[in-house]
Amino acid sequence: MTLMVDIRKLSFINEMAKVGTNGVADNMSKLTGENAQMEVTKTNFVDVDDIESQLDAGKRVGVRVRLLDPPHGHILILFPEASAKKITAIMLRDVVDDMGDVSGKMARSAVEEMGNMMASGFIDGWADVLGRAIDIAAPQLVYAPTGDIVTRTAGLGGDDLALFFDSDLTVPSYQIEAEIYAFPDLEEFVEMVNGIEVQPA
Repeated sequence: MTLMVDIRKLSFINEMAKVGTNGVADNMSKLTGENAQMEVTKTNFVDVDDIESQLDAGKRVGVRVRLLDPPHGHILILFPEASAKKITAIMLRDVVDDMGDVSGKMARSAVEEMGNMMASGFIDGWADVLGRAIDIAAPQLVYAPTGDIVTRTAGLGGDDLALFFDSDLTVPSYQIEAEIYAFPDLEEFVEMVNGIEVQPA
């Protein structure tokens, strides 16, 4: 397996992270009516065994989404528990008058829907850069310490290394925070990046 990235294409990896997170922020802005901001805080190749040491120890609620087309792999959308409760309120505000009446099933459904919407925004950005359609499987709800979720997801690819996009979303008025982690199949991802035509300056 070759994971050598053409040095001229390294900027595309950062560009894909940026385009993907912009798609997430746009979708969140439409939903909330607020100017959501998403910042890519880290983009690098990391050893799967070392990922957990770089993460917050708190629990997260979110979704794991599997890519059905190249570059395959998984996208994680994770929310701190306090943000997940606010998301539930936003998603259900037109459905229920009293949030105290919301069942656990309704709350989980709201988080799944929000996570799926954010993942779709991220992957649509990737699809635009790569010039291809990327379908996704139904989102899988996850709830565990951050390290457990991320390490398990990274391990699903079977690679010793993972391409780690670490991003933070903020919606100031709602004080919602979210994190996105992308774990594409490395061999496919590198092949696709190397296949992108570089326009001469």
